[in-house]
Amino acid sequence: MTPSPLSRCRVCHAPLPKLPLLQYKNMPVFAQNFPASAEVAADRGADLRLHACAFCGLAQLPGPPVPYYREVIRATAYSPEMEAFRRDQFADWIARYDLRGKRLLEIGCGRGEYLHLLQTAGVQAHGIEYSAVSVAACRHAGLSASRAYIGRNCQRLRLPRFDAFASFNFIEHWPDPVASLRGIRNNLEDHAIGLIEAPNFDMILRQGLYSEFISDHLSYFTADTLCYTLQTAGFEILERRSVWHDYILSATVRKRSTVDLSLIHARRDQIECALTAFLECFPPRSVAVWGAGHQALAVIALSGIAGRLRYVVDSAPFKQGKCTPATHLPIVPPATLKSDPVQAVIVMAASYSDEVARIIREQYNPELKVVILRDDRLENH
Repeated sequence: MTPSPLSRCRVCHAPLPKLPLLQYKNMPVFAQNFPASAEVAADRGADLRLHACAFCGLAQLPGPPVPYYREVIRATAYSPEMEAFRRDQFADWIARYDLRGKRLLEIGCGRGEYLHLLQTAGVQAHGIEYSAVSVAACRHAGLSASRAYIGRNCQRLRLPRFDAFASFNFIEHWPDPVASLRGIRNNLEDHAIGLIEAPNFDMILRQGLYSEFISDHLSYFTADTLCYTLQTAGFEILERRSVWHDYILSATVRKRSTVDLSLIHARRDQIECALTAFLECFPPRSVAVWGAGHQALAVIALSGIAGRLRYVVDSAPFKQGKCTPATHLPIVPPATLKSDPVQAVIVMAASYSDEVARIIREQYNPELKVVILRDDRLENH
């Protein structure tokens, strides 16, 4: 039974337009299927339809992958010019990102054509390849390789995590590029560097290369859609360029790490300590806060100081007469500083704090103790 074509984008999963951008009749079913003379009578072409996602922009074929999509087959391995280009490229990339001596995983290493160049360039290179024959060829050549294909989000290889990865003109074959990239990410150390390449659809469009479409290539990446795919999968883009006579898009990426909140926690501790120390200098409920914005409300709630405050001043009429959420302090107009005076005011008015401090001095009580809450401290005014 022929699988039903995809109705959603391979990357963002938005519905694909029903009408194709392009349709070819009687195209080769597989780019790597060369019938012998006796097989020609049975060989049949197939229609090829190209759709473009209206949301992320990826141009793609909605049909199923070719049977050998997990395998890398490189005719360019026989090109001396390509070999020279790769030698220079790998040496520069490894030096630029300080990868010498690091462990690198090549995704889809074929018969080791680039694996040995990476090894020569100074990394500890290991390749994964789905073709058992190709893996055997790698090992026969003294290269480190194992049989695998990464196609799932949480897939883990039976190998230590890697410091870097590389993949060359392989992503366009993957049925689910984001799942494969996330699976790759799952096998990397924090901050790992990657080099990933795909045929340059920008150049195909610019040059009108109508013959570049083939059923083996499910996705046709522009620089923007390649970057979007990589970012969706959990990588940040460090560099992107076109190489090899503009035929290849080349992106250097880094595994995106969990957001570092250490400074957030440190700032909270600093402010809480500063507020506590300040309030201990005054009798209970003899200090006010000026500011009922969201930052002030959060500081009051998180620091646990509400019980030592008398009220919160705010100049916005719609807040006056109400209470602070969660901490239930009365919100009063500025005139309350005269009718119900306090000994000190902590100004928490963000970018308006200096202006508020001047208003307190000029219009209410020039002798009042006033401090401004800055990002990491209380500042006397």
